[in-house]
Amino acid sequence: MHDTTEPQSPPLDGVHRAALWTAAAHAVEYGREGPYVRDPWAADFLHAARFQGGPPGEGPLQRLLPDWMVVRTRFYDDYLLDAARAGNRQVVLVGAGLDTRAFRLDWPTGTHVFEVEHPAVLAFKERVLDLSQPSCGRRTLVEAEPATGWREELLATGFEPRRPTAWLCEAPMYFLPPRAVADIVGTMTELSAPGSTFGAECVSTESGSSSFVAPFLEALASTGIAWRWQLEDPVRWWAEHGWDARVADLYTLPYVVERFSRQLPLLHEVAKKCVFLTTGTLRGTG
Repeated sequence: MHDTTEPQSPPLDGVHRAALWTAAAHAVEYGREGPYVRDPWAADFLHAARFQGGPPGEGPLQRLLPDWMVVRTRFYDDYLLDAARAGNRQVVLVGAGLDTRAFRLDWPTGTHVFEVEHPAVLAFKERVLDLSQPSCGRRTLVEAEPATGWREELLATGFEPRRPTAWLCEAPMYFLPPRAVADIVGTMTELSAPGSTFGAECVSTESGSSSFVAPFLEALASTGIAWRWQLEDPVRWWAEHGWDARVADLYTLPYVVERFSRQLPLLHEVAKKCVFLTTGTLRGTG
């Protein structure tokens, strides 16, 4: 029997509002022919949250963002599936938001997905997902605020530090203070067995000086949100925290070039002065 009570909207701080922006992009993408991301639950999240609209402002970056959110999701979908097929069957989504990868991806047998997120967001998400069955072998919710520590909560739900893990912090970290990010990554490093991997979108320190990006940052500031964690050299930063990192060359990703074929100058600006799609391996094991 389905619960017909209307789901309560998640708390709309900066990170959770951004999760709804991503859901909006996924909902539009799902209606395309041959979508890069198939997320049949995205529109349900928007309806349940009574959410309309998207990122603030009217600049060129805002117009690009929905498609960027889609290709970013596709990039990290591929990263996680590759990691799981290579043997990292323990997957942790830190700041999972409204991510539905545990349901929509074709996971190899035995994959265990952990979702670390604020309890209110997870409660909202569960009400919308209702009785949907995950496609992974096991899905576990870790009710904890990602920015304030979740080590003990993750361990208490059955996470095994001796098994290699695929970590993902897709987008939420750059909304957090640098100290909070360092704590998150420190926990990841401490709990990672040899062979563990990570994925995280990182923001460039050059973003504020870009005429393409600056109007968007001003619009974000008007809503009380900011890109607080920014990196000049992500490879060096991650190395200092125990990981061998690499930044994706966007021009080698066919779905990125295809989606932005009419906007390649803007894509160049994104790649040079905006964000880094970063992945990597625990140092000494890759």
